[in-house]
Amino acid sequence: MPYSLLTLLAFASLSSSVPASAPGEKGYFVPFSRLPGIGAGRAELTDDIIARRARNMVESQTFAILRDPNAEAGAQRILGAQLQRLFNKASSESGVPSSLLAAMAYLESWGDPRAQSPTGPRGIMQISAGTARAMGLRVVYQTRYRVQTQTRKVRVKGKVVTRRVRVRVPYRVLVRDDRLVPERAIPAAAKYLARLSDKFGGLDWAVFAYHCGENCVASMRSLTEQARGIEPPYTVAKMFFAASPAVNRDLYLAIQYHMNRDYSPTYWFRVMRARELLEMYRKDRAEFRKLAAEYRAGMEPKQRTPHRLAVWHGGGAASRSREALYSEGDRCPARIFEDPHYYGFRIRHTAESGCLPASPSTLGALAYIAYETRRLHEAMNVRGERFVPLEVTAPAAPDASAGESTRGKEFLQSIGHVLNINYAKLPPGQREAFEFVMDELGWEGYLGFIHAEGERHTLHVGCSPQSREFFEKVFAEAVEGKTDFSNTRERASAGWFWREAA
Repeated sequence: MPYSLLTLLAFASLSSSVPASAPGEKGYFVPFSRLPGIGAGRAELTDDIIARRARNMVESQTFAILRDPNAEAGAQRILGAQLQRLFNKASSESGVPSSLLAAMAYLESWGDPRAQSPTGPRGIMQISAGTARAMGLRVVYQTRYRVQTQTRKVRVKGKVVTRRVRVRVPYRVLVRDDRLVPERAIPAAAKYLARLSDKFGGLDWAVFAYHCGENCVASMRSLTEQARGIEPPYTVAKMFFAASPAVNRDLYLAIQYHMNRDYSPTYWFRVMRARELLEMYRKDRAEFRKLAAEYRAGMEPKQRTPHRLAVWHGGGAASRSREALYSEGDRCPARIFEDPHYYGFRIRHTAESGCLPASPSTLGALAYIAYETRRLHEAMNVRGERFVPLEVTAPAAPDASAGESTRGKEFLQSIGHVLNINYAKLPPGQREAFEFVMDELGWEGYLGFIHAEGERHTLHVGCSPQSREFFEKVFAEAVEGKTDFSNTRERASAGWFWREAA
């Protein structure tokens, strides 16, 4: 499986230790099964919880790495004898672990010494021209000239006439670029990382600075040191999990800025996962290929998997027919949740059946998303805003007659496990809270989501297969916490609702 069940359940095992209000105390659904440190729960962040969240964040980066078609070929290049000698030599000279250098080269270039980014960085370590100079690498250009014939206006005997003339036009030629020579680039990058580690107080900050820049990290570390509830030693993990829209907001806004720019706040976690995947490839290539195949999710070789939902709900065993989901006749689990104020989301039933096709785990996920969104929104205390229930619908299945245009959307046919959430009508503060909670649960590996095609504020949302047990527990608590069912037949048979269809 793409995510470790043991890792995910580690949070679930802690849920009982998180104090929760009884449902009636707040007037809306409050689950007793909780994930500590999510959303508004920054006061719950102990060092142990941050370590667990960081571990889940590292594992979540598997998708970002293995979805790339170069993942396997890159691992083979990085672990080749020649590059390994260079990494080991650079490590002995700098003190930076060779496995860390290899992981960074893997992410930066897939081990290609001639790699070039559209934004300018080049070589196996993807070094910019400015950073190359700071590393002591030489990037030398020469000015040369070419003769061109151009049409120009010239004055002849007092008159302006058009003539074809020959002119010398200067141009620059790159005559030396140490960034393209692994024997020079790798040791220079290693020494640079060692200097950054001394400057910022750890290799995690050094790796962050390698991607984001020294000024960026200087600012981010300062904000982390000023953050409430965070004690030294300061780490990138503490920085990432210390802030929310309601707590340490300056740090939160800075993280959001850099996430929107280049995802650099997650780069350290991605490097850690790359190191683990390279070690997996070294020890067991078959296991690596098996995991990579899961993330390709049956896509065409040249097509990158666009989102985790295609991995988790791409058809096959994950699919559920409507008949299997509703094997008990006309019973509809979603009808239990027809109380938008209490549960925090509003269901639009499908016209075909009069019921939203949704599994218990999916409904539990919706209830949990709504709870964490409402809790964070309350903590933000945005003047003039009241909580608005989330709008939930089922996605339309792709038209098979559309052919190739439907490829990669197979998860939409996984009846009951993927739903739509439309957040267009949410007030600004609540929208911010919702987006933050979704990101949090996504980084934890509990949820996958992607914007519906052509719709800016509609998300396809599905829980990971490994998190279904947790969300089924939330579903059961939601059923038990609301006793005023309009349909006594549904209340009497409520125990059926949290049993997944075979």
